[in-house]
Amino acid sequence: MSLAQLHYTSASAGEDGGGARFTAVSAGIPTPVLAEAEQLLGYEPPAGAPYHPTTAELRSFPEAFSFSALSDGSHLLSRTVALGGSGAGRFHAHAVHLPAGTGLPGDVPAITAWRSPNWASTTPHGGTPGRMASLPASAAFGPEALNDFAVSRSPWLAAVFADLRRASEESSSTRVVLVERQSADVARWIALAGAVLPPENARRLTFTTYTRHPAQSPHQVVGVLPQDVPEPNRSDDGHGLRVHNCTGPRPAGPVDDAWAETCARIWRSRSPELFRAAAELPGEPFAAGPLAVTALCAGVALGTVERAAAADWAAERPYALDEERTRLLTDALTAPGVDRTSNELACVARLLTALDGRSPAATTASLAALLVTEAVHGGDVTLEPPARSAFAEPAGERASAALVTALGDDLRTELATGAPTVPGRSVARTVQLLRIARLLDVDCADLLPDVVHRMARSLLDEGAAGCGPVLLDLLDEQFDVRTTLLGELDRIAPHDPAGTERLLTGVALPFTGTQALPHLRMCAAAPDARAGDGDRVKVLHTVLRAGGMSPFTEPLVLRTAVGLVWGEDTPTAGEARLLLGGTTSDAHRMAGTWSVLVAAALGAPADEEAPELAHDLLRGFPQEIDARVRGALLLLDFARDVRSGAAEPGWTERARKLCAGVEPVEPGVRDQAFGALAGRLLAPDRPEAELYAFVHSDDADLIAAYGRAARQDTVLGRLRSETAYVADCFTVWSSHPHAGRAWNETRAALLEEVLRPVVRGLSGGEVAAVEEAAERTGSSRTAEAFRAWNRPGGFGRRLGSRLTARVRRS
Repeated sequence: MSLAQLHYTSASAGEDGGGARFTAVSAGIPTPVLAEAEQLLGYEPPAGAPYHPTTAELRSFPEAFSFSALSDGSHLLSRTVALGGSGAGRFHAHAVHLPAGTGLPGDVPAITAWRSPNWASTTPHGGTPGRMASLPASAAFGPEALNDFAVSRSPWLAAVFADLRRASEESSSTRVVLVERQSADVARWIALAGAVLPPENARRLTFTTYTRHPAQSPHQVVGVLPQDVPEPNRSDDGHGLRVHNCTGPRPAGPVDDAWAETCARIWRSRSPELFRAAAELPGEPFAAGPLAVTALCAGVALGTVERAAAADWAAERPYALDEERTRLLTDALTAPGVDRTSNELACVARLLTALDGRSPAATTASLAALLVTEAVHGGDVTLEPPARSAFAEPAGERASAALVTALGDDLRTELATGAPTVPGRSVARTVQLLRIARLLDVDCADLLPDVVHRMARSLLDEGAAGCGPVLLDLLDEQFDVRTTLLGELDRIAPHDPAGTERLLTGVALPFTGTQALPHLRMCAAAPDARAGDGDRVKVLHTVLRAGGMSPFTEPLVLRTAVGLVWGEDTPTAGEARLLLGGTTSDAHRMAGTWSVLVAAALGAPADEEAPELAHDLLRGFPQEIDARVRGALLLLDFARDVRSGAAEPGWTERARKLCAGVEPVEPGVRDQAFGALAGRLLAPDRPEAELYAFVHSDDADLIAAYGRAARQDTVLGRLRSETAYVADCFTVWSSHPHAGRAWNETRAALLEEVLRPVVRGLSGGEVAAVEEAAERTGSSRTAEAFRAWNRPGGFGRRLGSRLTARVRRS
């Protein structure tokens, strides 16, 4: 093919009117192409350029070598240089037009035409130049020259390549700005890019080696001088200017692009031929895997991210490499003295899985040895040990024996001491070490009891912490560990049933074998049992049945069941009575659940069953209950006796003495005892001696309890229905005005706040019946006092009070 030419030249004021214009154009170039090309071929001298540059100064001016995309899909390849003469803005542009779908002869990248001898700096005669046959490459980009340049730009290579990848993406408007003192160095950058980019992307890459206004340039790669450096505009969506100032400080920090980093390392190693070799391997454009594999096989040192990409690519395509290159790759991946990340090791593990059975053991054993060594010394608990088949054949057996020699003592030491690892990951670490010990046949039987004890405790404290699947794998692989661990968990479960239940909810431990494991079975059954019935005592019996053992033969199942059903809560007194009645005190004593029953009694509010429960507890656990708790239970038992009528005389003194001996008294216990006493003293058949002792005790708490009891619905209902009870309460509440302040305030409040509203609601006949009952049970003065108290007006009330006082004194 041949190339149509364009010449575009600036003109002085004396040359046909001045201004830049086309001075020679090959036939056949469309007019729209010329109009668009005119916007691309101008030239602005560097800042501070002399008005009359010398020949030497002209040689220092930058050369604008550009490859531009036109709107019709064609391209323009141009070279623009400054000219001498008067005025610093004189230039000449020589360009060739490449129709859409065509390229340079030989389909070579456009950058190869840099400083081609066929570029002209003057307009040819005639105005219509012929078509150019070719643009042969110059010697400017020899292999050694490019290698030297790449090494000199090592700090910027990866970042520039990463941005070139972004600029090559279909929808990207990223522009890569390269700041160099010489436009030739920008051209060298583009030559480096042509080697690393996929061929199609390299051919489409537009560029200019020099411009004064990079933000206005339509090219993907733009070269500028240091004085024209723009502000970088780096955005996450792939738009903006990505500025790389290769004349300034070296960039700091790695580039998060494995492909770009690999390209940079290949150039630094002076091995650009590896780009062509990598292109022959399968993979997507810009995939790091083929490049990284090729580089590693050639002995190029890569970082952990790039090595991971190589291992991952080879794991997905184990058929893509022959045996020799597979061996070279595994040798590079297992090289000593390098730091490896978890991601790299995971990729190596996938590669080992892909090669196992496909490649010789001499190849796979090195990968397996690396994984085992990193697991033991590196502490990465997510790293799973390789399969035993990786150490098959003599080569694998030799590798395994070498690992035992190198790691056996360290492995046993860590298992024995439980060396700390990542917080919350001790279970995963123990599982990992036990699996490695079995893989290498390291004898750890003597360590197993202590190891499993620690692991069981950690499982309850931390949970499986994401290691459930590998834990189950361990239990499937090692029957002795399974038996010991399940037995240990079953032993601990009564002391931490909630933690055991949480563990079993997260990990379905296999305890369906011949081991009894009643506590584990109960913990596994508890969620379904609680979901089915709100009756907690029934739930307890359901859980006990799931364990398959009776509390009479194995009392600790009772502790586990109680912990599962009530947890941190306390049973009600009624539930506690059923628990005690359903088993024996001996079972609760051995299970340690008797303290739960005591707590239920002492923590009960106004539960009528708490006194009955206290009575049973005092009989069932005489040796276990301490003095203070015994006193509190005796208070409850006293309430039971008072209500049943079995209490010995001296109720008030008895209640006060018991309270004084068990301070601080639980509120519910005090309320039970004082409430029972007040209730009996509010009854018409109360012993008068007990009432007299109570009234004159001047005990504020006791008398306050009496005031509360008098306001209860049972008392109010009786007052409204029994006129004799009204008379009785009036008689009591109007008596003993000098017994003490507590009684005087309480009785006055009861007369006004309780009795008066009731009396106001009575009919005239009922009031008369009250007066009659007061006279019958007391005297005429009592009836007179009631009438005075019930008379409307303050005078009547005061008179009633005086009469009442006289009645009581008489």
